[in-house]
Amino acid sequence: MALIIGLTGSIASGKSTVSLMFDDFDIPVVDADKIAREVVMPGEKAYEQIVNTFGREILFDDKTIDRKRLGAIIFADETKREELNGIVHPAVREKMLEKRDAYANSGAKCVVLDIPLLFESKLTHFVDKTIVVYVDEKVQLQRLMDRDGFTEEEAYQRINAQISVKEKAELADAVIDNNGSKNDSYRQLETLLSKWNVIE
Repeated sequence: MALIIGLTGSIASGKSTVSLMFDDFDIPVVDADKIAREVVMPGEKAYEQIVNTFGREILFDDKTIDRKRLGAIIFADETKREELNGIVHPAVREKMLEKRDAYANSGAKCVVLDIPLLFESKLTHFVDKTIVVYVDEKVQLQRLMDRDGFTEEEAYQRINAQISVKEKAELADAVIDNNGSKNDSYRQLETLLSKWNVIE
């Protein structure tokens, strides 16, 4: 049986950096954000539902969804946002589980589900173990401001929209402290995978 690991973190905690490290151990990663982009492509069931719900004015000329335009609608209206989530989330979950099972059935020893809102969306039953990528709030704030050019206030808004990284760390089976160098985080991951018998 493959060990299924749920990887999560908070905005600007360095989760994507850690996610890429699994490549070195030949461990497949199923990325919820990538799937969320795939399921809204023309031809997908969720795409049709979104267009039927929000109208053709949210489309570019090439028929792909104009995320900015759709974003403007859903961020101004809670009901519309819930409507969109009600279409996208089930489609993402379905595809994520398909991919997870395909990897597991093809003999992978371990599969990682990279899910930013793992705890918020209550998806821990999809995985056997959870890892949280952790940083101090000061570091998180600075990284977010540097990365996306946010003011301190804008950065705090984004951070406060999620469960705090401290709370997530308490809920997790394991924590990777990403306050140090990339190398530090890599060593922690290696130790953990060895402890969980994923690698020799």
